Amino acid sequence: MTTYVDTSVIVAAVTREPRTTEVLGWFASQADPHLVISDWTITEVSSALALKLRVRAIDLNERAKALAAFESIVAESLAVVAITPMTFRLAAAFCDRHELGLRAADALHLAAAMEQGAAVCTLDRTMTMAGPLLGVSIRGV
Repeated sequence: MTTYVDTSVIVAAVTREPRTTEVLGWFASQADPHLVISDWTITEVSSALALKLRVRAIDLNERAKALAAFESIVAESLAVVAITPMTFRLAAAFCDRHELGLRAADALHLAAAMEQGAAVCTLDRTMTMAGPLLGVSIRGV
C-alpha cells in the first residue's frame, strides 16, 4: 500500500525533535517503495524550517543541512504527487467537517492521500483522529 508521508514526519526526520530517533528508525525500516509526498509538502517543509529559524530553534547552517537532507530523502525515497483543483475541493469538504478541527494544510494532505489511495503517516494528533472519520487510513511511525 502507498503511504503518504506528512510534513510532521519529514520535519522530525531532518531536524532535532522529540520523535526524531523514532522517525529515522521508521524511514530506515521502510522496504515499501511506495512512499509519497505532495507538492504541498515541499512548501510546508520550507515554511516549517523558516519558522524554526525565526524562533531560533535552528540556525542558518542547520536550516541548510535540513533542506539538503530533505532533498536527499525526496530523491532517494519519495515520489511527489501533484495537488490538483479537485484536491483543493476535497480538502475544503474536509474542512467543512468543522467538528474535526482540521486546518486547511492538514485537510489538503488528507485529500492528497485519499486521491492516491494512500495511508497517511503523521505525527499530528488531529490528523490521526480525523483521517479515519474521512475514510483515510492512518499509519503510525
